[in-house]
Amino acid sequence: MADPKKKDELSDIEAAIEEIMAGVGTDEPTEAQNPLEDGAPVDEIEQLRAERDALRDRVMRVLADAENSRKRHERDRREAEQYGGSKLARDMLPVFDNMKRALEATTDQARAQAPGLIEGVELTMRELLNIFSKHGITIISPEIGEVFDPQHHQAMFEAPVPDTKAGQIIQVMAEGFLLHDRLLRPAQVGVSSSPR
Repeated sequence: MADPKKKDELSDIEAAIEEIMAGVGTDEPTEAQNPLEDGAPVDEIEQLRAERDALRDRVMRVLADAENSRKRHERDRREAEQYGGSKLARDMLPVFDNMKRALEATTDQARAQAPGLIEGVELTMRELLNIFSKHGITIISPEIGEVFDPQHHQAMFEAPVPDTKAGQIIQVMAEGFLLHDRLLRPAQVGVSSSPR
């Protein structure tokens, strides 16, 4: 729904433009209105032309301001649409983490004893991932051996590990998430400090 305050601002701008346009004359007087024949001084004509040019400049500035305002409101609307749910999305990440841990901790014995429960958790996890995908949330899931990227990863510890280069990921503790192109949470990783 459009903001009534913004509509009032646009109405004021349109009214100002109409008022200014009503005062702007043509570039040159017609022969029937030639002020030189009526004895009007040349300075008055120059003054009127200067005033006309000033009014034309004001009109152009008002139009440019209105266009800039429209573009700014459109950009703000798009950003609110894309990133407005980032707080809710961030609050849902621990739910994903807990469900993933529950599925990873499931043993064959637990699957045999409560197959319906495990299937229900798996279906819920699948639905949560579908909702993430629908709303532009992607998982940052680094692999062991990848190079640490400070834009998407958070180093939780450093440790010297043989047969690795400094800056390589040696452990992934939690996945990260992006909302469209904005980072919701960095992937939490351990990084090698071994010089090679």
